[in-house]
Amino acid sequence: MTILDKIIERKKVEVEKAKALVPLEQLLNYPYFSVACLSLRESILDPEKTGIIAEYKRASPSKGDINNTAAVEDVVKAYEEAGASAVSVLTDGEFFKGNLADLSKAREAISIPILRKEFIVDKYQITEAKAYGADVILLIAACLKKEEVQEFAAYAKQIGLNVLLEVHNEQELLDNLFEEIDAIGVNNRNLKDFSVDLQHSYDLLNQIPTEYIKVSESGISDPSTIKNLKKAGFQGFLIGENFMKTTDPGQAIKDFVKEI
Repeated sequence: MTILDKIIERKKVEVEKAKALVPLEQLLNYPYFSVACLSLRESILDPEKTGIIAEYKRASPSKGDINNTAAVEDVVKAYEEAGASAVSVLTDGEFFKGNLADLSKAREAISIPILRKEFIVDKYQITEAKAYGADVILLIAACLKKEEVQEFAAYAKQIGLNVLLEVHNEQELLDNLFEEIDAIGVNNRNLKDFSVDLQHSYDLLNQIPTEYIKVSESGISDPSTIKNLKKAGFQGFLIGENFMKTTDPGQAIKDFVKEI
């Protein structure tokens, strides 16, 4: 069993428990559910911003604990001030030590789009994302059938969310080019063994149709990498642990942005 298999298996159990605790109808009455979502496209393409989707992440299966001390509201506010186009918040508890409360705390602190970084296996989690303040959901092609990608993306659009599709190879990309998707992210991290190779982004770039925002994800730790990716044609850059692994993630992103 790969790490991804374990996460998905666990996630299905978690979702059933969550449904029993908080029925779907209840989520529809949460205050954030009726708030209009911010546009990921507009924020990524805003020339005043950097294109960076900066992540708040306490831990990961490959690295263990990354940062258990930095408060989510402080970190995301610093990300916004440094020019991030969006913020990604991990909500998985078992493997990444995140939670849904982090999403709402981030929403209260900033006014740029927030991505709920989660392993979505059920429409219920999409409703949850909106109810807790997310603007964007992540659909990972590696853990969904293409029919599920289309169904989940359509539902997300129906309730006003933006959709970022994550792919790892050409087949996943070509199978999932649905009009309900706003952005396509090429994950440079292999979800089976967690190794990273930026070449994945360059290999798939020209196969992503121009109507989608093009995002490179993972393995970005040097400002020159962003310069090269931008020159090649990427518009968004998801940076996971590079800022979080420091004692002051807010200062880390400010220093990083100065060099772009």
